[in-house]
Amino acid sequence: MTATHAPSAPRLDVDALIDSPETRIIVCCGAGGVGKTTTAAALGLRAAERGRRAVVITVDPARRLAQSLGLESLDNAPRPVPLPEGTPGGLHAMMLDMKRTFDEVVEEHADPERARQILANPFYQTLSTSFSGTQEYMAMEKLGQLRQSGEWDLIVVDTPPSRSALDFLDAPKRLGRFLDGRLIRFLSAPASTGAFRFLGAGVNLVTSAVNKVVGAQLLSDLRSFVSAFDTVFGGFQARAERTYRLLQAPGTAFVVVTVPDTDALREASYFVDRLAADGMPLAGLVVNRAHPLPDGAGARLTAAEAVRAETALRDAGTHSLASAALRLHAERVRTREHEARLRNRMLSHHRGIRVAEVAALPEDVHDLAGLRTIGAALADG
Repeated sequence: MTATHAPSAPRLDVDALIDSPETRIIVCCGAGGVGKTTTAAALGLRAAERGRRAVVITVDPARRLAQSLGLESLDNAPRPVPLPEGTPGGLHAMMLDMKRTFDEVVEEHADPERARQILANPFYQTLSTSFSGTQEYMAMEKLGQLRQSGEWDLIVVDTPPSRSALDFLDAPKRLGRFLDGRLIRFLSAPASTGAFRFLGAGVNLVTSAVNKVVGAQLLSDLRSFVSAFDTVFGGFQARAERTYRLLQAPGTAFVVVTVPDTDALREASYFVDRLAADGMPLAGLVVNRAHPLPDGAGARLTAAEAVRAETALRDAGTHSLASAALRLHAERVRTREHEARLRNRMLSHHRGIRVAEVAALPEDVHDLAGLRTIGAALADG
């Protein structure tokens, strides 16, 4: 298994990236099903085996990461990964529990009585488990917590699939706009406040209508939540902004993960553009499940030449094994040429981006040995 790259693209030096003490955060992003979780775990394992104290955080509820690391399950607290004796570094892993993380932040910023009120509020319980953007917001919060703890010198983040992988860049603003929006303020304000007293009976008609639409109990829960949450909201915003700046800092490196097909490369191109627009530091592109040609003289045999030779052998009725090998070689060359065209088309729009390729494996990665193989392939120059 080798890591290769197009001649026109500089190589992504993975070992230099993870060995550098300046690299403190690596964020793996990309479309769904391209191997982000495996890539993140492989980077964390290789970093640990090269002396780093690494932690991998995933927001993917699938159990692939836990199983490949030799753990039965993962939760919101980093768990040590059992590594061979003598490993110079260390590795922990965790899976984001967005509600537990939200609860932790509330408990940290509010006094015990106000925290109890917020955590018991039905509106908060819905917000903390299902509101769009909460998961990404809490991923940023957990990243900030891990970085602030100082316990690890490298944090590897496995992001959600599809374009939501970059939603955490917008999450603080989106959640802030929601909680501080005019509608929320209107619905949560008691009718006795100054503005409403001025409007008088008209407001009573409006609030009565709102009660019918959203329900009196929900409106009451919303008012109670906003009243209690006001005291901690500023802390949420400040922490999210600090984490956002942390993502833009030189110690952070984004790795866009893809596979050599049209849709995934189109998504990868979107990620690269979006990162550039937000001023996020891009380390490079990882192309998983590629089909490089074998080394040696056979690699110089074109698909057309292989087909002609196979046809001659078949017509002569001899060397059936050689004929089959030539057919397979022609198919492999055509696959490689197709992948190269797709990748080079994407790279023509993003000149200078560093690339590492990982060849397709015959089976899924399910243990540390498989992750170690992926890590070696990522670093192979």
